[in-house]
Parts: sequence; structure tokens; C-alpha cells
Amino acid sequence: MTKKERIGAFSQLGFFLQAQINGTALHVPNLSKDDLAFFSSQQTLAKVKNPWFSEQSMQFAIQEWATALQTDKLNDWIQAYSKLTDNPVPKKVGVIMAGNIPLVGFHDMLSVLISGHTFIGKLSSKDDILLKALVHILLKIEPRFESNIQFIDGFMKDMDAVIATGSNNSSRYFEYYFKKYPHIIRKNRHSIAILNGNESDDDLQALSKDIFLYFGLGCRNVSKLFLPKGFDTDRIFKNSLPFAHSINHNKYANNYTYNRSIYLMNLVPFLDNGFLILKEDSGMSSPISVVYYEFYDKIEDLLPRIRFDRDQIQCIVSNDTQIADATRFGQTQLPQLNEYADDVDTLHFLTHE
Repeated sequence: MTKKERIGAFSQLGFFLQAQINGTALHVPNLSKDDLAFFSSQQTLAKVKNPWFSEQSMQFAIQEWATALQTDKLNDWIQAYSKLTDNPVPKKVGVIMAGNIPLVGFHDMLSVLISGHTFIGKLSSKDDILLKALVHILLKIEPRFESNIQFIDGFMKDMDAVIATGSNNSSRYFEYYFKKYPHIIRKNRHSIAILNGNESDDDLQALSKDIFLYFGLGCRNVSKLFLPKGFDTDRIFKNSLPFAHSINHNKYANNYTYNRSIYLMNLVPFLDNGFLILKEDSGMSSPISVVYYEFYDKIEDLLPRIRFDRDQIQCIVSNDTQIADATRFGQTQLPQLNEYADDVDTLHFLTHE
């Protein structure tokens, strides 16, 4: 397939996803309303298998991919890569996927396929249903992809390159096992927000999206706040009220109750509004339902620390001009196609190695 044909197939997949979200008529060749029903049924199965995949979480992820998989956006993305050609030297790329949020591994799959290579995927058991359902739809749109997609359950072997996402512990295993292959190995990362006290309530309501979307399970979710001394933490609580419904989710509620109980039993000071816990802590990786915070005197004093910890940070949310490459409030879960996990350019890796 040519680049144009590959882009065309994925843009048709985007049309399908948008029709699924909107509940509108489907105008995609080779697909019918039965395919919409099939994909809807797979969402139900995914929710049963992984209760963290709420309907709202899955619909949010699907909508973001429907928005991203548009012809102009796909073209804009790949035009920066001169070595991405119609007929690349084919490579077998093994991809070990995470499963913390719905379709979190799809960007890697898209990158491999749109660059003309073969995807060999080892899916997380937490997110294997939706991805396989997407592939089912993609193959109906463009059957020629069938020879370029393979799922495996056991050990990977005979690859030309590897992309693996996991924890800090599993990354050490990946580094050893795949050391002879060109590879991208991703570790744990966390997102932070740096407030300067000038934020509006609209800013803080947008920040609550960065905290609560996907129940805080993603590396792009804000888990740590840096607050200027004297900042009224009640403003965080007040502006998080649109997500008070999170406590009605059984698994989130269990985490909230457990963490609150542990802090109470150990006489650990914390702030609480009935569905979110704020704990003053120097760490960055907070438990589900908890956000760490620290006070600071001057942003200038924070900058060396941020630079030192940069390889542990996925997003920095701020509207302060002193923070380079900051993400706007409410935008952490809306990455563009050229915003890569761990800031490692996947398409450059696939087209240059």
C-alpha cells in the first residue's frame, strides 16, 4: 500500500469511530450498521473484563481517536518524516502494550502500520478487547493490512525492532531481553501542575479534567500540584465538583476509602472533600483518589528541580510563561499525533532505524 492508501484506511476508521460516538448513519465502504453494533458490544465486554473502563472513559478515548484520524491531521503528522515512503524496507516491529487506559497502545500500532511495517503486538490483558475490535474494523476497511498485523501471547522473537511500555521494574527486564534489537523502552512517568495563583476558576475546572479523566490512571493525569504559598486549596476542591460522580465508581471508591483509612490510622495529615484527597508530599506518584501537593516561594526556585526530574515527567500543566513547553489546563488527555509518550519520537525511530 502507498502512504496515501494507508492514510485513507485510517481516516475511514476515524469516520467509523465518529459515527459510533454520534449514533449517526455510517458512510464507510465495506462497513454496515452491524459493525457499529459489533463495536458497541465489544465496549460492553471490555467494561466487564476491566471495570476501570467505564463507558465515559471508553467514549472519551474513542472520540479523541475519531478526531485524530482525519486525513488532514494524518498528512500533517507524517509530512515531517522524509524517510516515510510508499515502499519502506519492511520491518517486523514487536510492540508490548500497556493497558491502564482505553486504547492507550493504539498510537504505537498506528505508527507501525502507517509507516508501512508489520505490527506484532503483545496486548495487555487489561485492554485487549477494544484494540482487537478496532483491528477487526480496520481489516474490513482495508483487508491488505491483514499480512501486517499479528497478535501474540507468548515470548516475542524474530523482530527487527521493539517498542515496549511498562513499569520501572519491567523496563529493566525489557532492556535486558531486547538489548540486541533497536528499541524504545518506556518507564513510569507522571504529570504535574504548577500554579502561580493567577488561575481563574475556569482554569481550575479544566485542571480537574487533567486529574480525574480515566480516574487518574494515565501517565498524563496530574498527580502532583505545586502551589504558591498561601494558595487556597479549597479552590481545588470547589472546582473539582463536576467530577464528584467519580466516587460512585466502585473501584475508585475502594481506592478512596482505603487511602483515607490508611492516612487516618497513621495520623497522616490530609485534606478531603468526600471524593478527592489532597496530601502534602514531596513525591510525584500519588495513589488513585489522592493528589500530592507542595507549596513553593518562587517559581524560579522550582525550575532546577523540574529540570532534574524531567525524565520522570510526562506533562507539565501551567499558564506561567516561565514554564517551557507547558500544557494548557484541561489538555493533558488531548495529545496531538506528534506528541509522543516519554518524548521519544516513535515515527523517527521507525523510519530511521
